[in-house]
Amino acid sequence: MNIETVKDASGLKTKSGLGRVFKAAGYSFAGLAAAWRYEAAFRQLLCMACVLIPVAFFVTDSPVERALLILPVLVSLALELLNSAIEAVVDRISLDIHPLSKRAKDLGSAAQFLGLCSIVIIWLAVLI
Repeated sequence: MNIETVKDASGLKTKSGLGRVFKAAGYSFAGLAAAWRYEAAFRQLLCMACVLIPVAFFVTDSPVERALLILPVLVSLALELLNSAIEAVVDRISLDIHPLSKRAKDLGSAAQFLGLCSIVIIWLAVLI
C-alpha cells in the first residue's frame, strides 16, 4: 500500500506486532528527514546538538552529569519537531491569519523557548 495514493488513513492502522514497530520506525525516519529538509530551526538545533553532545563527554566524567547535559538537548530537538508539526497542521488547515492559529503557533514556539532555556540552566548548573 503506497501512502501517497491513500486518501483514507484507516487502512494504515491495521498493522500489529513487529510489523507495526517497523512501520512506526519508518514513519519516524520520514519525519526526521522531512524536518531536516524543510525546517531550518531543526537543522540549526541538530547542528547545536552535534556540538553539545560530544562536549558533554569531555566536560564531565560522571555518567549522571553527562545524561543531565544531553537530555535537554534531545528534548529541545523533540520540542522543535512538535512545534514544526503544529505549524504544519495549522498551515494545512488554512493560511488565513486567525487568532487561534497564531495562538497555536505561539504556544509551540513558547514550548521550544522553554526547552532552550532548560539547556542553558542545566548546563550552567552542572558546569559551574
